[in-house]
Parts: sequence; C-alpha cells; structure tokens
Amino acid sequence: MRLIAFKIHRALTAMTAASLILGFTGTMSLPVHAQGAGGGEGGSQVPALPGLPNGNAPEGNAPDGAAPKGALPDGAAPDASGTASADDVAADPTEPAPTVEDMDQLFAELAEPTGETWRRAESDILRIWSRSGSSSMDLLYKRGEEALDAGDLPAAIGHLTALTDHAPDFAAGWHLRAVAYYLDGEFGPAIADLATTLKLEPRHFGALTQLGSMLEEVGDDQRALEAYRSSLKINPHQQEAVDAVSRIEQKLAGTDA
Repeated sequence: MRLIAFKIHRALTAMTAASLILGFTGTMSLPVHAQGAGGGEGGSQVPALPGLPNGNAPEGNAPDGAAPKGALPDGAAPDASGTASADDVAADPTEPAPTVEDMDQLFAELAEPTGETWRRAESDILRIWSRSGSSSMDLLYKRGEEALDAGDLPAAIGHLTALTDHAPDFAAGWHLRAVAYYLDGEFGPAIADLATTLKLEPRHFGALTQLGSMLEEVGDDQRALEAYRSSLKINPHQQEAVDAVSRIEQKLAGTDA
C-alpha cells in the first residue's frame, strides 16, 4: 500500500508541476532570445511550483560522501559572501561569450529539418551550454557528470547542489541535477530543477524532452506529447522524442501494437 501511495503521489506531483511548466512554455513564442553561456537575464519567467519558491528544489544537506552544500572544488577561494571569487568566475578570455544573434542563428540552423548544418549547430549549442564561465564551476559540473556516469547518485546530487548554489544562473547545472534526481526517483525536485532550467534557458530542448519522458512514465500521455512536441519545435532531430511522439499518438488513437 505504501508503494502504491508513493507512486500516486509521485504522479500527481509530476502532473501538477508539469502543468505549470507547460502552461509557461505553451505561451512562449519561438524563437526566444537565449541567455549567454552562463545564464542570467533574458530568459522568461516560470511560475513557482507549489511549495518550491521560484521553482527551486528544496534545500538540504548533501548526501553522505558527496560534496557538502555550498562546497567549492579544491583550490577555489570564496569571497567574503561565501561564493566563488571574481577570479574564479571570470569568463575564459580565449573564447568570447556568444551574442544573442549568434545563438539565434545556431537555433535557426538547428531547426532546419534537412541538410547537415544542424549537426554542427547542435554541437555548438551543447558546448556553449556546458560552459559556466568559471573553471571552478566547470570542475563541479564535471565531477557531478562523472558521478552520474558511475551511478553514484548521492555524490552527483551533492556536487551539483554545490554547483547550483554557487552558479544559480548556470542552466546546465540545474538540468544535470534534474537528471540525477529523476534517476534517484525524486520526481518533485527533478521537476523543480527542470522549471529552473527552462526559466534560464527556454529553448533547452533536453529539459523539455526529459519532462516528456517523466510525464509519459507516470501515464500523463497528453502532457507528455505536448512536452515532446515543444522540444521537437526547437530541435527536430531528437530521435528519442520523434519515436515518443509516434508512440503516444498511436496509443491515444488506439492503434498501438
């Protein structure tokens, strides 16, 4: 009975929060101006989720064995406020941050249904998104990614929580932590982190596809279909999302095998 109640609660949490996220993205006109590599102003606002102010996941201590909340990588000196110093967060001078026009051009190329330029555009977008502008924050991201790849979810969540604490405008950090929370069965925090990701980067097709996958898992096929379609409007080359749309459309039409 406890397991059934948990599954029902998890499904309701995902559906309620997803309604707010999709209500926001559904009113979005594409293309919208994206942020720079490190996040910040320019993204639209996502409504706060119930019980989660500003769409952020609840705070708490890091799991055992993981980086404690607010911990910086070795060698990164905090300033008086406890955050990374100006030297740590300085952008790499060898690679200037892309302009809004640069990003719009990349997304325009990504949306092309044919040709090969979309592959380069997708690669460039993902590379830009992965840059926080700080070597210390990039190291935290790498540690979280490595822990996730190794299946050490508590460590991954710990490292990524430290990252989101010190680089709250870095959309990729929120998205990767959403993946970690999802794999750990924490749908509420995962949805909250997806909301923050989309607040910072409304064109984050990876976050929209993940949202669709979560909604499909809890049986909300209609909203899952909406999330997948929103993602494919931005990047139509995601085979996983293409297959999911076909699968759900057949199911809703009663023609699935």
